[in-house]
Amino acid sequence: MMIRDKCTVLFCFACFTAAMFSGCGPKQSATGTAGQVTGSVKVDGSSTVYPITEAVAEESRTVHPGIRVTVGISGTGGGMKKFTAGEIDICNASREIKQLEADKCAAQGVEFIELEVAYDGLAIVINPDNDWCDCLTVEQLRELWRPESAVKKWSDLNPTWPAEEIRLYGPGTDSGTFDYFTKAIVGEEKASRADYTASEDDNVLVTGVMNSRYALGYFGYAYYAENKDKLKLLAVDGGDGCIKPSMETVRSMRYKPLSRPLFIYVRTDSLQQPAARDFVKFYMQSANQLAGEVGYVPVSQQAAEINQKRLAAALGVKEDKP
Repeated sequence: MMIRDKCTVLFCFACFTAAMFSGCGPKQSATGTAGQVTGSVKVDGSSTVYPITEAVAEESRTVHPGIRVTVGISGTGGGMKKFTAGEIDICNASREIKQLEADKCAAQGVEFIELEVAYDGLAIVINPDNDWCDCLTVEQLRELWRPESAVKKWSDLNPTWPAEEIRLYGPGTDSGTFDYFTKAIVGEEKASRADYTASEDDNVLVTGVMNSRYALGYFGYAYYAENKDKLKLLAVDGGDGCIKPSMETVRSMRYKPLSRPLFIYVRTDSLQQPAARDFVKFYMQSANQLAGEVGYVPVSQQAAEINQKRLAAALGVKEDKP
């Protein structure tokens, strides 16, 4: 299922954004026409970042029809395993690279750059028929999801709620969303109860929650936004009252502690290949527009400038002084 309605980028936009990185890297072809660049780019990793990268891949075909981009969904951890082994060009990541993963890259001779592509809020969702719960505190979420949790029924969280078993849905252990949620809510990365339905595909989690009145799950906000007619969004009380994730609350970090940055990690040797080079340049040019279209919060101007500097440095391009 697509996370957004397919749109077509206007050619004037393509021309404008292409100009943003004029002079970066070697020439695309002898004539300078983007359509003559051919090749493939392999991407894998976070299902949360997938909608952004997939949107960029779709739109890049308008400007770079000869570049074939494949985007997998094996979770941030699964993508990092392939990335550290040099099997893919780009890893989508819903968390920062871990030191152990960076060490593996160094051992394999894999050099990379980190690019921040958007901000996301984790959505806590329930079935629309749930008419007793509108907000959970961080303490309630911690008690629900901690290892060896004694919470089995809704009434275990609040005695006025139904004495019905909570059906839990969440990301698998290879997911960066899983890592982030357990760290932010439970207090320790990967510390979670094991008796829940896990999947690296967020669409599976959406289906599970929408089909059970007593279900609860969590995943990236964009998947809620795409399925808001099938799910009920809960507010989270992180100490300042009940707040729901939205463009505004995620950007301001008022939705805490479940707001986070999203990344792509790019192999620098892949950037020496015209296909990967042009795709990543297009990604940086269009990420803010497309991130907003698929339900994420665009990065700040400062972050965008840092991305541009990192990419220019990796391409061996000196910045023009004002």
